[in-house]
Amino acid sequence: MTDAKMTREEREAFLADVHVGVLSVEAPGRGPLALPIWYAYEPGGDLWVITGRSSQKGRLIEAAGCFSLCAQSEALPYRYVSVEGEVAGIVPCDVERDLRPMARRYLGDELGDVYVAQTAPGGDAGDTVVIRMRPRRWVTVDYAKQYGQG
Repeated sequence: MTDAKMTREEREAFLADVHVGVLSVEAPGRGPLALPIWYAYEPGGDLWVITGRSSQKGRLIEAAGCFSLCAQSEALPYRYVSVEGEVAGIVPCDVERDLRPMARRYLGDELGDVYVAQTAPGGDAGDTVVIRMRPRRWVTVDYAKQYGQG
């Protein structure tokens, strides 16, 4: 049977593409919290997400000091990248540096700008923060390698 594992270059390129990720973080006394989230990643760099510092997700990430994220393709042949790592930084979100580029990444320029206008009126991101994660452990699968192109 052929190995379906991605190379470093393949996994980093896949993670850099636009996918809705599923972020997971430890929630003491119960199973981990797992939620869909927008994220950004450039090969060789940190992965980053935006969330409210006082949100459940934000509080749990800050307390745990680490989280994981899984991104997948929804079409055949299925592929996914799961990455986990330590929090490399938590900084206040800047609308122009962080929020607008993230919204445009997922929604395009026009709808991204509408999203920003609705979520950060007057250019105020409130208690929103950017959380950076330094990827340390990777799990990948590309079924096209195992079963051929779909």
